[in-house]
Amino acid sequence: MRLCAFAQQLKQKSLLPDPRASAIHPALAVCALPRCGTGFRFASLDFGWVGCCLTTVFALNHPPGRRSPRTRHAPSIPPRCPLFLASMKRLPLDWMLGHHSRPEALPLEWIPARVPGAVQLDYARAHNLPDYWVGSNFTQFAWMEETCWTYQTRLELPALGPADRLYFVCGGVDYQFQVRLNGSTLLEQEGMFTPVEIDLTGRAKSGDILTVTISPPPRLPGARPGRWEADRSCKPPVSYGWDWHPRLIPSGIWREAFLEIRPDFHIRSLDLQTHFDPDMVEAVLEVAIQLSTPGRGQLEITLCDPDGTALFTQPIGFEESAFEDARFRWSKSIPFPRLWWPNGHGAQPLYTLRVRLLGQRGEEMDTTQRRFGFRRIRLVMHEGAWELPDTGGLPASRRNPPITLEVNNRPIFAKGTNWVPPQIFPGLFNREVFLPLLRMARNAHFNLLRCWGGGPVNPSEFYDLCDELGLLVWTEFPLACLPYDAPWGSSYLRVLDQESKSIIRHVRGRACHALWCGGNELFNSWSRMTDQSPALRLLHRNCTGLDPETPFLPTSPVMGMGHGDYRFRNEKGEEVFQIYVRETGKKTAFTEFGVPGPAPAASLPAFIPPSELFPPRPGTAWETHHAYQAWDADPESWLMPSTLEHYFGPAASLDELAAQGDLLQSQGYKCIYEEARRQKPVCAMALNWCYNESWPCAANNSLIHWPDKPKPAYFAVAASCRPVIASARIPRFTWSPGQSFSVQLWILNDSYDALPSGRFEAELDYGGRTTSLGNWDYEATAPNTNLQGPTAEVRLPDSLPERFKLRVRVIDHPEWDSEYVLLRARS
Repeated sequence: MRLCAFAQQLKQKSLLPDPRASAIHPALAVCALPRCGTGFRFASLDFGWVGCCLTTVFALNHPPGRRSPRTRHAPSIPPRCPLFLASMKRLPLDWMLGHHSRPEALPLEWIPARVPGAVQLDYARAHNLPDYWVGSNFTQFAWMEETCWTYQTRLELPALGPADRLYFVCGGVDYQFQVRLNGSTLLEQEGMFTPVEIDLTGRAKSGDILTVTISPPPRLPGARPGRWEADRSCKPPVSYGWDWHPRLIPSGIWREAFLEIRPDFHIRSLDLQTHFDPDMVEAVLEVAIQLSTPGRGQLEITLCDPDGTALFTQPIGFEESAFEDARFRWSKSIPFPRLWWPNGHGAQPLYTLRVRLLGQRGEEMDTTQRRFGFRRIRLVMHEGAWELPDTGGLPASRRNPPITLEVNNRPIFAKGTNWVPPQIFPGLFNREVFLPLLRMARNAHFNLLRCWGGGPVNPSEFYDLCDELGLLVWTEFPLACLPYDAPWGSSYLRVLDQESKSIIRHVRGRACHALWCGGNELFNSWSRMTDQSPALRLLHRNCTGLDPETPFLPTSPVMGMGHGDYRFRNEKGEEVFQIYVRETGKKTAFTEFGVPGPAPAASLPAFIPPSELFPPRPGTAWETHHAYQAWDADPESWLMPSTLEHYFGPAASLDELAAQGDLLQSQGYKCIYEEARRQKPVCAMALNWCYNESWPCAANNSLIHWPDKPKPAYFAVAASCRPVIASARIPRFTWSPGQSFSVQLWILNDSYDALPSGRFEAELDYGGRTTSLGNWDYEATAPNTNLQGPTAEVRLPDSLPERFKLRVRVIDHPEWDSEYVLLRARS
């Protein structure tokens, strides 16, 4: 404790090196921790996708000795855990990059490369290419789909001690690649989520050349252009082009790559699970530790509470024969742990488990630690599900599958969104990219992020922040909108087996991680998968084997869920105000719904040329950036100019156009989120499509414009997702002068606080003139329970303005007040 306090003083005086620096010795970083629960981020020393593995990559699907024809490993080394590693010395590498038409050819030029990164970004930097996100500049990278790329570095090695070993470690390479030392192949692999770790001890010396050669991205022979080329591949299909993402297929070393010196006897992995008694009073902490080799020594296990106080230290001596394959398991009962809760339901206390490995003479050989939270998450049937009548009579069918999240024995209404990749290039994913987006999600009262299956699985920095911010994460495997109909024994399933195990080991044990999902829209007519599809059976098997207590869904949507629409007004003229209310009692969740809106007017000139800026039209950068012809179901997606003209008439300026779209998107999303909440407990989730963007979209369903600028709709949604709100069920968006105006009054309560009785007031504001719709004296209501009130009605004036507002409020609770903007119908 004295050493750590002294190190903290040095850190405050800028005398201690930044632990994020690539060359820092990790032993220094341990001193930067004053206490083990202070929130120090281990992402800086993260080995990316190097997961906590207790089994080898093909253990479940392949007997010993068999290898995938598409994946050949160097001598088998289980990947290390992405944790704090005190006794390791990391050696940074300087990389050069070149491209060549054939794998055996040599590059004609070498350019500096940044790792992590992408070959496209390095090439653009070296050749001064314009920003890819402006106009149609991204097409300048199209030729790169056809070529190979090689990263090269010259090794500069220090002298190794007699008990040291040298490893090449890489968190991930996108996508199919070979690692060579002086031209000799060490590893061939397909898959960006399985880390690379190669023992170079006795094989490498200073001056040797290490290369990573990446093949062109996979494209299914005979497939039509677009996402269909990614079928039977674990390459995330979004980069082949989507209705909000251009065709730009990244390649490169997308996670950190370095050399590492380790003692021969060290901790290979640390894994943990928590289990609870039925009343959540006592937890059992189960720890699994794998050492590099069998040996003699002692493990010292310390648990620190969220304040950094050591609760206990347990020394455990062992002999070489004490456990098989250098694996050790240990468990301990923890009475009354502080529970981790999702945002809006409590705090997010994170404990720290520290493990020290001591040698035979008591000397420290290795240290690793991990932050975690005590919580239990289940998917359960909604209240009253088993009591509902069989609507079809007999013979009866099954009930809808469970989709209500239960956290620590408490049903939670999931308010959230669909997360898409925040950048086109996953090599740009980092804490600085994630933090503003995740903070805004927390501030919007969200408690669940569905990480959509068309993009890459997020690295550890994302999950670290979600642990801290109380954001539950629904993680999908990289399957989306394709049949993935490869048979058992196929090379695709062998790679999927490898990649899914790496993903599971990477994510499991996180406090924030709520459920696994096989992928996006796999049971729909365009994908035609079923529960019996080999890919989904494989994923279910791997999740059950490696993370048995985390819920698993085969896809989204499953039966009972609502998925879509993505428009304020559909082709029949129905608005969101009518579409969603008729789903009352029918849908267990709304896991995708969208209302499009334009980008902020001030942002559009940054990526649309001045000559094309206004009026927007097809065939320009507006279409390139998804304002037209983006979604097959509607050629006007996502700007929807006919819808805007229907409500407002022609826009006279870009600012006016953006304001019109903002109003529709804000009021549309406000309607849907509140309507989904009204349908609780049958409905248990409201997740809009989508939260963020991968590049600047001229129009989109997003709440956040790229990279992290909130739209007006974001603030409207945040207001609708407050734990307790006064709400109104409004039957339509436009009204005529003299028409009878009626709305149903509600109080929506997702909190676990009982609400006292009170008075609810409603009024219309016609631009300064107000009319009361009456009062409602409501009774006290139970926790997590909505209260349906009366219908308020009034005749609208003959001089109705173009826009007017409905305000609902609760006396003495201004934090619950809500406001809605409505329109006078156009002649």
